[in-house]
Amino acid sequence: MTRRFAQSNEELKSSMVTNIRKSSGTMPKWAQAWFILTLLVMAYGFYAAMAAPREATMGNLYRVFFYHLPHTILSFVFPYLNCGASFLYLFWRNRNVERAAAADAFALAAAEVTVLYATIGLATGMLWGRAAWGIWWAWDARMTTYLLLWLLYVSYLLVRRLSASGQTAVVSAVLAIFAAIDVPICFMSIRWWRTQHPSAVFGGGSNSGIDPSMVPAVLWNMVAWAMWGAFLIGMRYAIERRHQRQSNAHALGFLGDETGNNLQEIR
Repeated sequence: MTRRFAQSNEELKSSMVTNIRKSSGTMPKWAQAWFILTLLVMAYGFYAAMAAPREATMGNLYRVFFYHLPHTILSFVFPYLNCGASFLYLFWRNRNVERAAAADAFALAAAEVTVLYATIGLATGMLWGRAAWGIWWAWDARMTTYLLLWLLYVSYLLVRRLSASGQTAVVSAVLAIFAAIDVPICFMSIRWWRTQHPSAVFGGGSNSGIDPSMVPAVLWNMVAWAMWGAFLIGMRYAIERRHQRQSNAHALGFLGDETGNNLQEIR
């Protein structure tokens, strides 16, 4: 019995160490192809933004719009990836530990990219507002709810960093579900209330929208930044999963100092 247990323990140890080393390799070929394709689409999106017609009132300053709009819209999409992964974590945490860990890693990756895109949305929005209105910030419904969205996901990342290790995933998953409630409120704010923020570009009514000649540049940049966000989420997910496997192996005593230090250097 003892010999069988020792053999099983050695097999488990060998499997975990092998998986960690495999996950510490180079980027897969499909990911490299996605990265190159993303850069090409981003380059063409930049060209389309610069080649779009000059705006009548703001001149070339309006071109920040081609980056503000995609980042803002995508910062409404990524929170739902975070929320969905958080639901899956809560569902699987007592049923399937491996799936729960994967869902938790994906939730963290989506939250980090949400904060990145929302930060760029805030920064480009203030630049655009300064040029269009003469002020950096207006406390209207859209801006206030969007700032709240940013603060909620910054809080999510702080919870991940500072909460007790045994409750981190559960607390952050509950916070993610709560934070996602702000997304539809922020998205609909320019329809529900009168705001200084312009009306919706697409589907905002008869007095909204942009010139049709500018639409291709908007769509190219939307696709480009969506591809870039997907790439970042995938890379961050892979890194977090590798970290989870390494932590589990250390906790079980399956990795010695030499192996652990080597893997730490790889990270």
